[in-house]
Formats: sequence, C-alpha cells, structure tokens
Amino acid sequence: MGRVEGKVALVTGGANGIGASACKLLAREGAKVAVTDVQHDPAKQVVQEIKEAGGEADYWHLDVSDEEQVKAVFHDVKERYGEITVLVNNAGIAGPMQPTDQIAEEDWDKLMKVNVNGVFLCTKHAVPQMRAAGVGSIINLSSIYGLIGNGDVPAYHASKGAVALMSKNDAVLYAKENIRVNSVHPAFIWTPLVEGFLSKQGDVEEGKKALASLHPVGHIGEPDDIGWGVVYLASDESKFVTGSELVIDGGYTAK
Repeated sequence: MGRVEGKVALVTGGANGIGASACKLLAREGAKVAVTDVQHDPAKQVVQEIKEAGGEADYWHLDVSDEEQVKAVFHDVKERYGEITVLVNNAGIAGPMQPTDQIAEEDWDKLMKVNVNGVFLCTKHAVPQMRAAGVGSIINLSSIYGLIGNGDVPAYHASKGAVALMSKNDAVLYAKENIRVNSVHPAFIWTPLVEGFLSKQGDVEEGKKALASLHPVGHIGEPDDIGWGVVYLASDESKFVTGSELVIDGGYTAK
C-alpha cells in the first residue's frame, strides 16, 4: 500500500479494461484518481468501486481528440486535487482492419485523432502542471504492435509505433525537469477492445484460444497484468526509468 501516495493521476480511457485496472490500482496505492472516458456509466462504476474500497476518485467526461475538452478537464482536475503528477494515456481504438490500400482516409484519420493526437494533447496540457509540481510521470499505452508488425490493422500499428517514439522523444525533452515518459507494450489482454476485435472475426471463444496460443506462457493477459506495470511507472520505484519500453506480453515478442 502507499506506492503512489500523494500523487494525482489522470487516466484516459478509464471506463474498462486496462484503463479501469490502472485507475483502481493507482487508487488502491494512494493516488487521487481522475477517471476520464466518453463512456459515462462504466466510468462512474469504476469511481464507485474505488470509493467503496476507500480510495479517492471522480469521473470526468473526456474526448481526448478535442483540445478544448482536454484543457477544461485538466484544469478542473487541478482545481479538485492539485497538479496532475501522473498521466496515463490509455484511451485508444482499434480502427479499420482492411489492408493499407483499402483503408478510407476518414477511417485512418479517426483512429489517429484518438490514438496519436490524444496522447499529444493530454501530454501538452499535463506538462505545465507537472512542471509546476516539480515532478511527473507520463505513461503512454502503446502495444506490441508498436514494436513489431503482424501484417494486419495498419492504422493501429502506425499509431502505436508513433506513441512509442513520441514517448522516447518526450522523455529526452523533459528529463531535466524531473518529468519521466515511458511507454507500455501489452500483447493480447482480455479487454472489450480485444473481445470486439474477435467478434468481428467470428467465433469469440475459438479466437481467444487462437490468441492464447500465440503467447509462450499459453494464455492471454489480464488487465491487472498491465495495471501493475502502470503503478510501477507511476511510483518513485521507477525514478531512474524514462524513455523505456515496458513490454508485458507473455513472451510474445521474445519468439
């Protein structure tokens, strides 16, 4: 307990999956948590669970692709809890599944607005608060598909690759201001995004088995497998870690 005591954390895409896990675990370890998402009811449920467990959290509606919303929410969180010192850029969508030559430009742009622009905008408005606080940890959710190619979902690969390199560059930019920036690279984690991906392919259970077989450990990961990685990067335990890629993938990329 208390690994992030006194920190103020804002998590995007906090309504379910990895984001919800990050919110709950950060709150369990002592952070004040701003749960943000465009999904009202599940996000409010996350807040309720945190409060029932004795933590401190509240919900803000946030479309990370809208700078005015980002600016307003970050200001409101500061007014409520003080300067944001932990930012978890988790919000993301899977986007189009067609080959590159068949993707509509508007579908490509829609994904980039969330997966890449959202990370940019939230980082942009978090850094001044972290600078004022004298400390900060920015944790960007990328993917194993930000490290390797798999011959599918081209826009998703491109966006997660961008997030990985944005993280490294921002780590260098802000290191002297005691603001750390790292990326997290999950393999397949059982979340609504992955379940939705499989449902579009056909049989969800068979798809889940097929995905499990891709990981040397023999199973898909759980949201808390990633959530605890987020806690580590948010905590002072990782004070010498910046510009790193935290790969949590059941051995997927070790093959």
